[in-house]
Order: sequence, then structure tokens, then C-alpha cells
Amino acid sequence: MTAFDPGVRVHVVGVGGAGMSGLARLLVEAGAVVSGSDLADSAVLEGLRTLGVSVAVGHDATNASNADVVLWSPAVASDNVELVAGRAGGALLLSRAEVLADLARVRPLIGLTGTHGKTTATSMMVHVMAAEGRDAGRLLGADVLGVGANGHWGRGDVVVEIDESYGTFALVHPYALGLLNVEADHLDHYGTLGALESAFAQLIERTSGPVVVWSDDEGSQRVASIASREVVRVGTREDEWRVSDVAVTRHDANFTLHGPDGAWRVVLNVTGAHNVADAAVVAVLAAQLGVSSAAIRSGLANFVGAPRRFELLGSWRGVDVYESYAHLPGEITAILSATRAAGYERITAVFQPHRVTRTLALVEDFAPSFDLASTVIVTDIYTAGEANPTGVTGEVIAEAIRRRGAGVTTRYCASTDDVPDVLEDVHARSDVVVLLGAGDVASLATRLRGMS
Repeated sequence: MTAFDPGVRVHVVGVGGAGMSGLARLLVEAGAVVSGSDLADSAVLEGLRTLGVSVAVGHDATNASNADVVLWSPAVASDNVELVAGRAGGALLLSRAEVLADLARVRPLIGLTGTHGKTTATSMMVHVMAAEGRDAGRLLGADVLGVGANGHWGRGDVVVEIDESYGTFALVHPYALGLLNVEADHLDHYGTLGALESAFAQLIERTSGPVVVWSDDEGSQRVASIASREVVRVGTREDEWRVSDVAVTRHDANFTLHGPDGAWRVVLNVTGAHNVADAAVVAVLAAQLGVSSAAIRSGLANFVGAPRRFELLGSWRGVDVYESYAHLPGEITAILSATRAAGYERITAVFQPHRVTRTLALVEDFAPSFDLASTVIVTDIYTAGEANPTGVTGEVIAEAIRRRGAGVTTRYCASTDDVPDVLEDVHARSDVVVLLGAGDVASLATRLRGMS
């Protein structure tokens, strides 16, 4: 029995999470009878209810009493009452890593992975497959704008965002893989950057078909060098596939992709060098899978961005306000580079650090990622439920930026409630405000609109 067998009763603990909600949707379409639970109600849960998923708010042993299979996200504690009840009732208990491994056994997986850019690149690949006329399945952390929800059973291949957090990808065997980048993250789980890179290398080795690597990224290069199999490289250097003539404007980007059979121009309706890199990996991986160049170009042109990935939220007193999920140093550098390339000179960045362990591990790495900003406002840490035994705050990052002495005006706000007042002070010196972080920093946009 697997979670993907028609008629199997599957209960998902933590179903409101981005990855788990997509999995629930995919399971419903596969023919499973799906239920779920989460701590708080949300629009995501309401959307699942419209599909026929029985969703409970709060955790209770009775929620899992009739399940054949119980799934849970990495955020759920092992002693959760629903897991305990499912185990006692004889249900098959599967972690997210185990259910992804099962999915790879029943359908070929086309995976996009890396420490950032996964949702964007996976969404791009979904568009490319749609342009080719393939009803590929999909599983990713956000809905695909212009296509549909974050989970879909489809037919044939399944395009999957392969997440490294907490060893989620440790058991999966993809058919094809695109590696975007690798930088230090989730070191509370992996311990060292070397261990993280080794885990990515093992994922490459478990991939049965083509693997494409963005060679401009140092982490990806190191991972490719330690993996014991050949990979296809694409980058701006003299690789088998090469990117050249990159042009980035405020609202779009385009580049020439050179391959063994010639060169073609790729036009994107999103801006930023980071999107160029993601699109290049997707294009080459799709080409390795036999997708036509016409469908690749069309699919990438149809991509209009992913939610919370450098998304324009509106304007505040004549200043554009963007949001980005960026919460790692490399991501922040990429987003601020894209902001500068889009023509904004006086950039105000509002950064909400995400997780205590990440803040402590990367505090010095964060400082140079803000060099392109004119003003940086750092809030307290969005802990995501992590313990904070030393009482560290976001001020450690603000202090690191100040020590760097790059000419950036830096302020620390112990509460996001104080951020609008600070923005008032720096408004005259701002062309754009960029809200950065994986927590609830974007809620500031609603408050700013009320101040317009």
C-alpha cells in the first residue's frame, strides 16, 4: 500500500504548510480519500475543503482514527497526538521524505533543487511542460501563476520542487534533476556546509537520468565535482551550454542560450539575473528531456513570477513596494542586485531574519548581502517556533552590517510595529522598499497602504 493508491484513506498532519497542501491536492487527484489538520484556519485550508478534503483545525487523536496512511510535515513533533493515534490504530506512518520516495517509485520525477530559487525554477518548468502540451504532474511550495494549484496528479512525469530542509530529499530518486545553487543553510540539521554539499551530491548520484548544474554558483560547482557521475553544466563561462548577452530591465530580462545545436534567444517577463540563472537551468534540463526549443522559449515567456518572489505589492506615497521570500545571504544579494538592475538607486530593504539557528550560523554572511541597499531596517527574528535559549535578536545582523562600514544606513526595530514609523523617516531617501524574509514581513504592505 502507498499513499497514492486509489481509495486509500490518507490523513495529513500540518496540511496547511506550503509543501503539504500541494501534496494533499495531488493525492486527491490520484484518487485517495484525504483528510488533514492544522493549528489555525487559513485560506489554504478553505481551498482544500472545496476539493473535498476534510480539514480539522487543531490536533486531536480522533482526526487520524480511520486513516490507512498518516503523513506529516517536518514541522510536526514526533509525539503529536495524531501520529500517536495513527500508529496505535495500525496506520502506515510516512514522513514527507518517505512519501516523496514513494512518489518517485510510481511516477518519474523531474526535480529542481538548490538552497534558493526552487519554487521559481519549478514553476518555470511547469510552464515549459504546458507549452509542450504535456499534462505533467506537479508538486511545489506555491501555486503556479497562470497554470494552477501547487499540487496536480496529471499524467506521466511529475515536476517537483525538491527541498533539502531537514533531510527531506534524503530518500528520493529523481529521474531528472536541475541544481540551481548551494549555500550554507539548515546547518542545525546538517551541521556543516560540507555535509550539506555531500547530501546534494548524493541526490545527484541517485538521479537516474540527466542532471543540469548552474556552473556560475560556487556551491553547485563543488557539489558537481564531488558527485560520482557526469553532469551537464550551463553558465556564463565556456561550458557545453552557455549564457551570453544578458539584458535586464525593470520588468523583464532576456539572454542568448548557446548549445550543441546552435543558439536561441530566451525572453523572460520577469527581471533579475537570478531569474536568468534559473531559466537557463530549466531550459537545458528541458532540452535534455526532449522538449522542443520552441516550447521552452514559449513556456519561459509565459512565466510571470511566483508568489512572494520579488513580487510587486503596490505603491506607497509614490514608492514601489516589493516582497521577496529571500532569507539567505545569496538570495538577498540576488534580489537587491535585481532591484538595482531594474533602475532603482535608493533602495530601502526591510529584513526579517528567519529562524534562530539560521541567524546565529550566518550572521556575518548577511552583512555583505546588503551592500547595494541605501537603508536597511532589520526586525526581530521570526523564530518559526524554534527555541531561543540565548535570547538573540535581529540586532546582531544590524550590528554586523554596521561593522562592515559599507555606507548603508542601518536601523533595528524590535517589533515590526515600529517599521512604518522608520519608513516615514527614510521615505524621502527611498526609490523603492523591498520587504525581505520568509516570515510575516509582507504584512507591513497592508499597513503601508493604509498610510498612503
